[in-house]
Amino acid sequence: MKEANHYVYILECGDGTYYTGYTTDVAQRIKMHKSGKGAKYTRGRGPLRLVYQEAFATKQEAMRAEYDMKKWTRQDKEALLQNLTEDSP
Repeated sequence: MKEANHYVYILECGDGTYYTGYTTDVAQRIKMHKSGKGAKYTRGRGPLRLVYQEAFATKQEAMRAEYDMKKWTRQDKEALLQNLTEDSP
């Protein structure tokens, strides 16, 4: 079985908006965002906080999930995050 090393993640920006992205290294990608070298959208919107990440076995699966999630409404993303907090111990 292939190791899951493709990730989709959601950042909560300082202005309350969400940014969804794809990476193979979440920690490194967040460092890039925080240094202003990530996505144009996140520049000047700090502080940034990782609120969600999901691993996928293939790049294709992760990119499809990212594409779909980017079409979600804010309410859809908040529902996902709410479900995560309800499921945690």
